[in-house]
Order: sequence, then C-alpha cells, then structure tokens
Amino acid sequence: MRPISKRHLLHAAWFLLAAVGTPAIAQAWPTKPVRMIVPVGAGSAPDVIARIVGEKLATTWGQGVVVDNRPGAGGIPGMSGLARSAPDGYTIGFVPAAMGTITPLVFKNPQFNPDHDLAPAVTVGISPLMLVVPATSGIQSMADLAKHAKAHPGKVNFAAPQLNSLPHLAGEMVSKAGGMGMFTVPYRTPPEAVAAVLAGDAALTVDGVPSLLPHMKSGRLRAIGVTSAQRLPGIDVPTVAETYPGYEAIGWFQIIVPAGTPSAIVERINADVNRITASPEVIARLSELGIYPRQDSVAAARAFFVQQQGAMKHLVNELGVQPQ
Repeated sequence: MRPISKRHLLHAAWFLLAAVGTPAIAQAWPTKPVRMIVPVGAGSAPDVIARIVGEKLATTWGQGVVVDNRPGAGGIPGMSGLARSAPDGYTIGFVPAAMGTITPLVFKNPQFNPDHDLAPAVTVGISPLMLVVPATSGIQSMADLAKHAKAHPGKVNFAAPQLNSLPHLAGEMVSKAGGMGMFTVPYRTPPEAVAAVLAGDAALTVDGVPSLLPHMKSGRLRAIGVTSAQRLPGIDVPTVAETYPGYEAIGWFQIIVPAGTPSAIVERINADVNRITASPEVIARLSELGIYPRQDSVAAARAFFVQQQGAMKHLVNELGVQPQ
C-alpha cells in the first residue's frame, strides 16, 4: 500500500473542517494577510492586473494581500508553489492562461497537475490577442495574408513572441487554419517580436491589444484580425473566426486556489472578486490593459478552465508541440 503523504492528510483535514462548519470558516476568514502568488515578474501586465485586484481585495477583507512574484520557467516556480501551499485560503494564485493550461503541456516536468492540485475560484477577465502586419504591407486582411503566404511558401516570417506562449500558438493556429505554411521565427519577448515587424524583418506577429494599439495609432502597424470569438468594442477589426470559423485563442486570468480549500472560502473569494470587477473604476482600469472583466460562479470558472484546457490540449496536439 502506498503511504499517505502529509499533503493528502492536510487536504483530508480541510475537507473534514469544510464538512463540519464551512459557513463559520468563511465568516472568520481572513484573520491575517493573504498571499497572492503571481507566476510572472513584477511590472509585467499580469502583475499590474494582480495588484489592482489585490489592492481592492485588501480593502474588502480588511487584511493585506501580499503579492508574491515567482517568475521563470513558464511559471513553474509559482504554479508548483501554489499547488504545494496549505489549502486554508491564505494562499491564492493569480494565474494567466498560459501558466494554467499551456505550461503543463509543453514542459516534461511541470511539477504540478492542474487537475489534482488546483481549483479555479473565479475568472477575473479575458484578454484577446491581435494579429498585426506593417502598415506599409499590402496585406489588408486575413484573406490577403493567406493568399500572400501561399504565393510565397515558407518565406512569410511569423515573429513568434516567446516559444510556446499563447501568442505563438495562436499564430501557428492561424497558419494551420489557412494552410499558410508560415516560417516561424521565435523571439525572447513580445516587444522584440513587435520590433521585428516594425523593422520589416517579419511579416506579422501576434500580441495583446494594449501593447499594439500605440503602433496602430501611430500608423506603423495594421491589425488584420482579433482572436476572440466576437469583435472587440471600440476596435474596428474583424475576428479571425470571420475567415476561419471556430477559431478562438484568448488570454485570461483566474484566481486559483490549492485543491481542498474550503468551499465557503472559495465562494467568498468568488463573490468578492466579482463585485470588484463589476465596479466602474476597475472596469476602466482593466480596459486600459486590454482586459474585459468576466463575472462567473465557481462552477462556471471551473468549467471555463476545463474548456480552455481542452482547447489548448487539442491545439498542442494539432501542432505537434513536443514537451521540453
């Protein structure tokens, strides 16, 4: 018989407590500061969003919310740290889409299993991506891109921001959907990929809306598609799905907790975050970062995670991405 680990005993103890008195647990919680693990570096866009939400949660809870940045290796230090934390509500994670659903697929030893170790509590918002080309390019649409790529097989460079990132996979997905056979050039960071397109070294790249808008407004880049299922408010750019039905590749952010966290605490987190992201002030601040708030229940947040997880598994398998 395999010995029972200390972690599983801890989870079992919390499940027992939850069964006995979850309302009391949630009513008393939190009585001390809450740590929010963010698996990216300080100053990055996800970190900024996490701090906006954390600041509001601290006010709501009357306790500090301490942001704990743990960047590197596809978010593994942060995600594995979250997975190993006590399921007591005093450690939560602010998780971007890639770390939750792509990292477990593209690393041989991610050191955490999202199905067993983690539990989504609430979706903070979604973050669509945009495909851009140089404004001097003759490519005006997704159809133009496909036509150009097919006329120059293997010669249309796609500047991929970070290997196996969501923008990278989103671009590969476009190439596959249109039978374009684009030549992928991986860059270390999204700004480097954008710089390559601006310099004319690449035909296109994919990135988040906020980082691309200034270049669009300056007239240096042209957007030819957004990766969400619907067009974005205030941005007159067709969706990729209008050319390739069924296409969708979105970023998102969720508050995720260690598996076994008492359900009453998870429900409390869900309700408080939903109230925060429904406030006009937070909606305005997030919109500046290209984030569209999304209020959902705990069950809906978990269903959304599973749906996105399935989509990423399908995509990684379709593209033949090998774990590193």
